[in-house]
Amino acid sequence: MLKRHTQIFSSVLRLLDMSLAFTAWELAYQLRFHLINLPPATMIPPHDEYLKAALFVAILTGFVFSFSGVYRLHKVIHLRHEFVHLLRGTASLLLLTLVAAFFYREFSFSRVHSLYFLTCILLLLFLSRVLSRWSLQWLHARGAHVEHVLLIGSGVSANKFFQRLERLKSLGIVLKGVIEISSKPNSDIPADIPRLGGIELLTQTIQTQQIDQVFIALAPEEQHKLPELKELLAEQWVDVRIIPDLGSFRTLHTEVETFDDMPIITIIQSPMTGWNQVFKRLLDIFGSLFALVIFSPLMFLIALLIKLTSSGPVFYAQERMGLDGLTFKALKFRSMRIDAESQTGAVWASENDNRRTKLGVFLRKYSLDELPQLFNVIKGEMSLVGPRPERPVFIEQFKSQIPHYMLRHKVKAGITGWAQINGWRGNTSLEKRIECDLYYIERWTLWFDVKILILTLFRGIIDPNAY
Repeated sequence: MLKRHTQIFSSVLRLLDMSLAFTAWELAYQLRFHLINLPPATMIPPHDEYLKAALFVAILTGFVFSFSGVYRLHKVIHLRHEFVHLLRGTASLLLLTLVAAFFYREFSFSRVHSLYFLTCILLLLFLSRVLSRWSLQWLHARGAHVEHVLLIGSGVSANKFFQRLERLKSLGIVLKGVIEISSKPNSDIPADIPRLGGIELLTQTIQTQQIDQVFIALAPEEQHKLPELKELLAEQWVDVRIIPDLGSFRTLHTEVETFDDMPIITIIQSPMTGWNQVFKRLLDIFGSLFALVIFSPLMFLIALLIKLTSSGPVFYAQERMGLDGLTFKALKFRSMRIDAESQTGAVWASENDNRRTKLGVFLRKYSLDELPQLFNVIKGEMSLVGPRPERPVFIEQFKSQIPHYMLRHKVKAGITGWAQINGWRGNTSLEKRIECDLYYIERWTLWFDVKILILTLFRGIIDPNAY
């Protein structure tokens, strides 16, 4: 319902953005070579080449902005979120345009023109969003493009839903009120939301309030009312939708689909499927190869120092658990004595751990012992970004002690992750670490991975809890 309601609005925005990209490119040409001409151009390039490029940029804008999530519902609601994604989309657009211009050998485009284009398109996008929101408000004030919604129920799902509906007023989705099933008043309903009586007034309420959509969100003890609601709503013309009460289930990328006309609700699934899986794998392959080229001299030096300062192998392969609970051998530069766990067995590393070698103290402090895991990434056992892999012996303890612990294995384990750059590594709160891991999985995008990789350079290499 929400997606359909905003479908036309999103399509109009997409066409508008493509037109603005074309306009910004053309305006940048006029400003650069005719109106401002700073710095002075030695020659005026052919206008035809820039017109052809403007068409290419307009089409590219539609694809890039769609891929960047500019038109997703939860990005459109809040103006601040929308501008953040517009900036991200514009940066991607400019980067891809420059790459395309670099490989287009028949003509050389002005780099100064690119700066003019960036300025023009950002200003035009800002004005378009302000005007589009003003236009929507004008339409809604006159009753156009408005959906009147009625909520039935008083369970936990109902409370969550009406709170979210309040944020959709800017899109013309208006909650007219709540019909309560239970005889006990729901204290969680805000005072400004009308209580429209009981189920016996449903037919009258739909007619008097001009309801377009009815949402049913019943608590488990209210489910017996469904047959009665079915009969009452069968006589009405409104759209009917049911919000299931999933109880204590932790949802992860929830999805609703139909299979042979049977509705199916997926409450837990990995985001790394389809093209998402392909794009993330490409980032892993090229990113790890690039890192190996950059760090290969350092890795060779570390290997040499390990051989010179202690007896034993250079690498240490330790069993860890990754995607879907499959185990693999995670590679590390050896930072402990070869008999480190011969007496104690598997234990957490602690501060001032006397099992470490002198070089190992340094390697762990700066996370250099984890560089060989780039080979695990190339093999496909790990990712550059994801929850840190844990040893199976510890997982057996944690999965029954920490709620939703095993959900972190819905994605590949990573060399770095959201928990690590936020300081939750080593002997720190496992609950906070899992909370960060699930936050990452729920909000995963390719941009989120890039952001974490960049932040790792500043916040993930040196950590007081790395020992």
